[in-house]
This record gives sequence, C-alpha cells and structure tokens, in this order.
Amino acid sequence: MPDHSTDEQFLHRALDLARQGIGLASPNPCVGAVIVDRGGAIVGTGAYTFEGVKHAEVRALDHAGDKARGGTLYINLEPHSHQGRTPPCTDALIAAGIHRVVASMTDPNPKVGGRGFEKLRAAGIVVEIGGLEADARRLNEAFARYVRHGVPLVTLKSAMTLDGKIAPSPAAVVNRVPGTPPGGWITGEAARAHVQQQRHQSDAILVGVGTILADDSLLTDRSGNPRRRPLLRVILDSHLRLPLESRMVQNLASESACKNDLLVFCSSAVKEKDKKRELEARGVRVEEVPPAGSDGRPDLRAILWRLGQLEITSVMIEGGAAVNGAALGSGVVDKVFLYYAPRILGASSVPFAAGGGSHQPGEALHVQHLQLHRFGEDFAVEGYLRDPYEG
Repeated sequence: MPDHSTDEQFLHRALDLARQGIGLASPNPCVGAVIVDRGGAIVGTGAYTFEGVKHAEVRALDHAGDKARGGTLYINLEPHSHQGRTPPCTDALIAAGIHRVVASMTDPNPKVGGRGFEKLRAAGIVVEIGGLEADARRLNEAFARYVRHGVPLVTLKSAMTLDGKIAPSPAAVVNRVPGTPPGGWITGEAARAHVQQQRHQSDAILVGVGTILADDSLLTDRSGNPRRRPLLRVILDSHLRLPLESRMVQNLASESACKNDLLVFCSSAVKEKDKKRELEARGVRVEEVPPAGSDGRPDLRAILWRLGQLEITSVMIEGGAAVNGAALGSGVVDKVFLYYAPRILGASSVPFAAGGGSHQPGEALHVQHLQLHRFGEDFAVEGYLRDPYEG
C-alpha cells in the first residue's frame, strides 16, 4: 500500500525542481520530475526549460537509466501524450518500465488534458492524481490562463498606504529623482525586493505613459535570476508622449540593453507618425490598437490578445490610478497583489484606482482565495478576481 506521506515528500521535491523553470520555461509550464526505485531511493530527477527542449520526465529517465524500471515517477503535471517539440513522454515512461505515476494535477490544456493518464493506465501503469494540487496549480496558473484562453494571466500590483493612496498630490512633490516614485517609496526594502521576484515570474510588465513621465523608471527585472526572454515592458501611450530622452528609451541604445523588450501601444499612430518613426529608430516597438472608448485610451482587451499572440503568458500591471481603474473597469484583471505600508497620506493624495466607475457594496468586485504576506512593517494582500483554470 502506498505511503502517502512519502509520496508527498517526493512531490515536494518535484515541485522544487519545477520552480527552477520560473523565467526559463514560458510559454510552456514549469515541470519537475523525480523517479524513485522500488527501495525508495531517488534514482533520477529532471526539470524543464524551454531551451533545454527535453521534458522533465524524460530528463529524469535519462538520469535514472535502467534503475527506472519498476519505479515510481513523481511529477507536478500530467505527462503529455501528443507529439509537440518532443515525442510523447508517455511513450518513454511506458518503454522505461515505470510501474506507478504520482502526479499533482491534470494538464489544464482542454485539448489534451487527461489523455496522458489514460494512455499510462491502458499500459498497466498505476496512476494517482491530486497530491499537492493547490501548490501545483498556483505554480502554473499563468500557463493555464494562456493555454485555455489565449491571453496572459493579468496580475494587478500596487503599493499603497493604509488609506489607499499610491502617491502624494502632484502639487506636493518638489524634488523628483529618476527611477523613484514621486514623493519617494511607500513600502520598505523587503516589499520592494519581493516585487522584483514578482517581475521575474512575469513575462511582461504593463504601465501607462504617465508612470514613465512621473518616475522616469526602467521597469526591469532586478531579481538577479536567469530568464529565457527579457521582461517585456509594455507602455500604454495613446498619443506617443514617451520622451525620447527617457531612461527607458536611452537604455535601448546601449550595447548591453536587450532589444525588442519595449513595446508601446498607441491609438493614434497616423497622427503621430514622426514620433513613431523616431521611437522605432531607437529600438522601440510601436503598435496601434483601437481605442476602448471616447477617451482615446488603447483597448486593454485588444492589447492582451496581441500579447497572447506574442506568447506572453503573464502580465503584471504596475500602473497609476488611471491604468488601475481602467484595468479593473474593463474586467481584464485575474488577480491582485496589493502591498500596504503603515502610513496615511490623506485625502488630497492620489488614490489606488480612478476613472473605473463605482459600485454599490453588493456589486463590488469580489477578491477570493486571499493570502496575506508580511514584509517587515509592510504587508500584502494576494487574491483572485477569477479562477485562471475556469472557462
């Protein structure tokens, strides 16, 4: 009879291996695999990266060799049974003589989900599903949203005071420091370091041009962790006001800068064709999308479809009040990660969201599956407006 505490131990190891793929596996899922022989010893491990091509379970089989026969595979995601960039992993597992497969979850891709398990069972392999499922689902929620709907998972991140203010009144800001929010940082170093980890887990970051005009920020991934693709910086800029002298644009001209990682969406490229040409000459990608309404702002839903076409599986919004309000009002936000500092700025300061309409208490957006995080004096609230696995 299987020892479920031991199973959980090996699944934890598989999940740890899968997390090595953060920043390296997209647009595919993060997967880790562990093969254990009949005596309970680990004989093979593997983690997936996009550039490495081979899937985690095949890497584990390569590592284990003949010791895999009669053993158990622990894996956080269902082995695939279809031909893609690689042959079906199920065929390799069957050929290697794997006796039992313990997996955290079914593949969220509705076109193939469940077929891998069916093929393994048909070959006489014992299959058990569901261990550490919540952790496994969380790890690959961006992939699930992307593969099921063709758009990236959208996380709205913001840092604010206890009274919901993200910055002091513009009139109160005297000295501006490039790369620093107007009036200085609201949260402390620990929370800001965590934001860098959040950026590392994202394929793209999205802001309005107003943030660049106010902060002159670079919006880079400063986690220090490896990533396959540079963090795509997406700017909403209806009338192409992005300054040519901004640090973000100037940085593109340096030899060490990553190319094709700055994408500007506007709604009036024809009227601003000279500015468009100047930006593109400096390495900025400029694309036009239809406005969402009479205010001329680019349509966020159209932008997300375009990002999906570019194989962007996750976007973190780090905008100001207008972008936050537009994102919430348009219904594109999947989850929120809101940092709070034990401060109060007062009524004249900039609110977290503006212009997105108002709701009666019974109609307010409902944030579910809340988790609280502490960062010294600061704390954060994480939660979901929709389940990435639904639909």
